[in-house]
This record gives sequence, C-alpha cells and structure tokens, in this order.
Amino acid sequence: MPGSNGRTLNRRPLGGRQPEPVMLWPFNHFRRPRVPARSTIETIYGMIVTQAREPLFYRDLGVPDTVNGRFDLLLMHLWLVLRRLKSVEAGADLSQALFDHFCIDMDDNLREMGVGDLTVPKRMQAFGEAFYGRTAAYDLALTDGDEALAQSFCKNILNGQNMDKARELVAYARQAMAELARADLAALTKGAWRFPVPQVAGTAA
Repeated sequence: MPGSNGRTLNRRPLGGRQPEPVMLWPFNHFRRPRVPARSTIETIYGMIVTQAREPLFYRDLGVPDTVNGRFDLLLMHLWLVLRRLKSVEAGADLSQALFDHFCIDMDDNLREMGVGDLTVPKRMQAFGEAFYGRTAAYDLALTDGDEALAQSFCKNILNGQNMDKARELVAYARQAMAELARADLAALTKGAWRFPVPQVAGTAA
C-alpha cells in the first residue's frame, strides 16, 4: 500500500539490505538482461505514483480515498504502463525493472509503517496476489470489451459499487492507453508522455 508521507522514491529498507522481490515477472531469463538506468525507472514509477494520488479520482470518480483504494488505483496505473512496455521491442527489461521497483517500494512502505521483519514477507505475498489477480482480471476483461472491464474495475477498485463510475474509469483507462500507444520506447523511458486528466461524464476534456 502506498505510503502517505510522499516519500516513495530513493529509499532503502531498514538495515541497509536490499529486499528480494517475491513477485517474479515471466519474461525471458535465458539472456543477460540490460538493466535500465535507475533514473529511468524512478521517473516512470514516480509518474505512476503521482497519477494514482490525483484527487479527481477520489472526488469525482468514486475511488475510495482509503489505503486500499489508493493501492488499487496504483495497481491499475502500473498495469497500464506494464501492458504498454510489454508491447514494444526491448521493453521487457524495463518492465521487469519497473516491477522490481514497485516491489521495493511496497517493502519500504511496510517497514516505514512499523511492520516487523517476520510479517513483511506475508504482506508482500498478499501484494503479489493482489497484483497478479487484478492484472489478470483486467487483461481478460479487456478482451471482452469495455463493459467487462468496467465490471472488473467496479469489483476491484470501487468495492463492487457504482458501475457508472466504473465506466468512467474505463474511459480514462482507454485515454491512457491511447497516450501510451503514441509514445515509442525512447519517449517511454524519458517520461516524455503524460497520463490524461480524469474526466467525469458530461464534462469537457
């Protein structure tokens, strides 16, 4: 769950050790990966975190302004970006590094909240199950159309309430996909793209 103190980047776990992410991304590991620059990953992840904190989602689009609501919205944006990266040549290494950074950020947040060393792995496993469960559901729903995706968003982000707001989230996600699709790998790695501004139905873009 994202921390509320605004410090999501450039943090190290207690004790100075680097945690091993418990969630592995199924990319090809038979070659030596080209590790993206840390600044690249921090830029992209920072954009995701910032967008997931946009007040309009909570004020106008029905996302619960709770720890779980913010975490679910973070996962949705991470899914959007990873989905785009997987579709571009040489994007697999960047996807893996971004996912690893997400894992480290979650570990950092747990420790800053005072969660003990023995409990952190269990909480990280829960984060992993949430990530894979939601992203798999979104991928599957996306193949069935916007209404299926709205139902998935409603269940996983809006606590099963307000399908109209879920449809607005789908409209936003479609806009984000279009923005990401216009960005090539160079633009993606430089952060030379932007998430769209969330819109409420009936308002001007």
